[in-house]
Amino acid sequence: MTEATERFFESLPTRAPAVLGGLAVGTLQIDLGTDHQTEHWLVRMRPGAVQSSRERGPADAIWYSSSALFDRLVSGEAQALAAVLRNESTFSGDVVLFLAFRRFFPDPPGTRDPREVAREAVGRRA
Repeated sequence: MTEATERFFESLPTRAPAVLGGLAVGTLQIDLGTDHQTEHWLVRMRPGAVQSSRERGPADAIWYSSSALFDRLVSGEAQALAAVLRNESTFSGDVVLFLAFRRFFPDPPGTRDPREVAREAVGRRA
C-alpha cells in the first residue's frame, strides 16, 4: 500500500463533517488487492463522522479494488463509479455507502465548478 493511500484513510475522520450527509450510515469494507495479497480497511460511516481501521469485519457493503486503481482514485486520476461500471472494481451491498464514500476522493486535476465557469461566461458578456 502506498503512502498516499495511508494518508487518505488517516484523513477521513477530519474530512467527514464536510463530506458526509445524513444518508450514509453503515460499515463499508474496502479490500485492496496487490498480486496475491489483499489488504482490508473497515470504514464505519454515520452522518458527519467516519472511523477507519485496518481490519475485516461484518460490513453492510464490500468494495474490491486493486491497490493501483485505488492510488489513482486517491490522486483524482480515476473515478470510483466509472471504475465499477467498467468492471475494474467490484461492489456489493448497500450502494448508498459506496456513493457516499466516493465523495472523499478528489476531483480530477483541472476540474472546475460549473457555477464558476458560468459566472465567468456571464462576466465576459457584460
